[in-house]
Amino acid sequence: MRVTDLWKKSARPTLSFEFFPPRSEKDEAAFAKVVDTLAEFNPDFVSVTFGAGGSSREGSYQLVKKLIREKGLEVIAYLAAYGLGPEEIISILDAYADLGVENVLALRGDPPRGTEGLTLHPQSLAHASDLLSFIKARYDVCLGGAGHPEGHPEAESKAKDLEYLKLKVANGAEFIIANFVYDTRLFFDFVERCRSIGIEVPILPGVMPIYSVKLLEILTKTCGATISEDVRKGLAALPADDTKAVAEFGIAFAIRQCRELLEKGVPGIHLYTMDRSSAAAAIVHTLKNEKFL
Repeated sequence: MRVTDLWKKSARPTLSFEFFPPRSEKDEAAFAKVVDTLAEFNPDFVSVTFGAGGSSREGSYQLVKKLIREKGLEVIAYLAAYGLGPEEIISILDAYADLGVENVLALRGDPPRGTEGLTLHPQSLAHASDLLSFIKARYDVCLGGAGHPEGHPEAESKAKDLEYLKLKVANGAEFIIANFVYDTRLFFDFVERCRSIGIEVPILPGVMPIYSVKLLEILTKTCGATISEDVRKGLAALPADDTKAVAEFGIAFAIRQCRELLEKGVPGIHLYTMDRSSAAAAIVHTLKNEKFL
């Protein structure tokens, strides 16, 4: 099913999770339990990341295959164009099509780590908008793009970043998954700015629970997100090095964010799980009990 049909046919908000391919056999065993736990919440769909430069190509394919064929889940397959040539992109998309994938999130992708001297394909696509055009001309799939409420880290300005997002929509994006924020006002401001320049597709908020202080700092720096004052004050009030307290604070904070987003009519909640289940399960359990989902 095309995910956009979910938002057209149902008045209720969708629930979805993001996963990335396990990096080792040990991770794979633990991850299987994560999927089993979160699948019990009957998500409307899940997404599977794709390492830029094809670094997780086989792992992403195998995970998409497992989630579709063994778990019966609807999957948005991410595809990052960085470093890949047209033949490689076609091969990946053909493989996904054979699995029945109907939804693809088209990304430029960032250079994988530790790739000094990496040779890019001479016909590698430079932008996500280019990838969207490439796919739309060749495949009948529902295409999505990434949005950055606080601006992409490499963007010269928020206004310019929004222009590129509008180009993504013009080139085929039928929905947007937004990067996480820790101040929901930034998300709603982003939606308002999108609508003001004619971007009318559904915009799904991404929610990143706070798993640890270290991971919070890494992710916000990498993704160009701001650690809000509410988060800083909340963490500062906790006992030093109390990882359990941080995790509990992160869950409570994410629940508050989700409530506010859902109360204001977002099309759904997309939870970045980091391949962990306890936080996402606690968040969804609470929201379902409170009839938000």
